[in-house]
Amino acid sequence: MAAPAMGTNAPSAPPPNMFDNVPGYEGTIAGGGGGYLPPPMPSVPMPVPEHGPVQGNWTIPSITEDAAREAFVNYASSKCCYSTGPARDGVITSMEPFNTYRYRLETFTESRSTKWNQEPYTFQTVDAFTQPAPGPWEIAAQTPPFFQDNTQNIKVPYTSSVKPCHDCLGMGRTPCKDCTGCGSKPCWVCNGSGFRHGNDRCTHCSGRGRDNCSRCNGQGSVECNTCRGKRQLLVFINLKVQWTNNKDDFVVEQSSGLRVENLSKVSGREMFKDSQYMLYPVVGFPDPAVAQASERLVREHQSRFSQTARILQQRQTIELIPVTRVTYSWKGKSHIYFVFGNEMSVNADDYPATCCCSVM
Repeated sequence: MAAPAMGTNAPSAPPPNMFDNVPGYEGTIAGGGGGYLPPPMPSVPMPVPEHGPVQGNWTIPSITEDAAREAFVNYASSKCCYSTGPARDGVITSMEPFNTYRYRLETFTESRSTKWNQEPYTFQTVDAFTQPAPGPWEIAAQTPPFFQDNTQNIKVPYTSSVKPCHDCLGMGRTPCKDCTGCGSKPCWVCNGSGFRHGNDRCTHCSGRGRDNCSRCNGQGSVECNTCRGKRQLLVFINLKVQWTNNKDDFVVEQSSGLRVENLSKVSGREMFKDSQYMLYPVVGFPDPAVAQASERLVREHQSRFSQTARILQQRQTIELIPVTRVTYSWKGKSHIYFVFGNEMSVNADDYPATCCCSVM
C-alpha cells in the first residue's frame, strides 16, 4: 500500500493595502496586468525620414538546365523512399521563370510596464520615499542591438520598503496542509484504527493509529513559501523593459502554382534596403503591389506601435526570390517541379517515383 501524496503550500496574493502609493505609479498593481505605459512626447524634434536609394536593376539571371537538374537530384536523394530515376533521367521540356518580390518591414520598439513585486527580506537596501521615484521612462536601460528581441527587469529606485509577510502574518511559518496543522495524520496502514487483522496491533504506528506528518516532521507547520521563513518581505516596483522586433512580410502573388508559404523558408537576392528612425514608403519600384504594400505597412506600424511603445528604428528590405517552374517528361507522362530561393530548394508534389522500398 502506498503512502498518500503530500500537498503543497502555495503563496497567496498580497492584499492591496500592502503597497505604498508612489507618485507616478498609481496604476501599478501586484502581478502586473496594468498594460504598457505610453512613452512621453519627444522633447526634441525627431529626424525627418529620407527617401532610400532606389536600385536600378530588378532582374536576376535565370537558372540553367544543369543547375535545375542538380537541385532536383539532390532533392530526390534526400528522400528515403524516392527513386532518383525521374530526377536523373527525366527529359526537361520547358523552364519558366516566375521570380517574385518579398517586401519586409521591421519596426524595433521599446515598451515599458510596471508591477509590484516582492522577495524575502535579507537586509537589502530600503529606500522608499528617501527621494521621489523617477518616472518609468526616466530610468536608464541598456538598449540591445537594433532588431534583436530582449527583456530587462529593473527595480525602480526609491520604491523598496519592508512589510510583514502577509502569508504567515510575520511568523515565518504556515500551517501544514498535509496534516491541517495537527502534526500527525491517520496511519495509512491501519486507517487510524491502531489494529490490523482483528486484534493485531499495527506495527507501523505502534497501535497509536496516527503517524507523525512527514512533511512538517510533526511540528504542524512548515516554512512559509512566500518569505522563506524570514518573516518580512522587501516590496518594490519592478520595471519591465521589453525590446521587440515587429516584422511583417508581403510577397507578390505569382501564378506559377507554387504555394506562397514555401517561400517563407528561403532567402532571395536583396535588391533594396533602407534603415532609419522613421521610414518613408518605397517609391519608384517597378511593381506597384510592392509600393502599395510598403505604404500600407509603414502607415500601420507607425500608428500601431507609437501608442504604447517608443519606436527606435525601422528597416525595410525588398528581396527578389527566384522561382523556376520546370516541366519534364518521365515514362511518357509530363510532370512539374519548382526550384526556388537562393538555396535552390525544390518542391515536387507529383514526383512520379515516391516509393522505391519493398516489403519482403
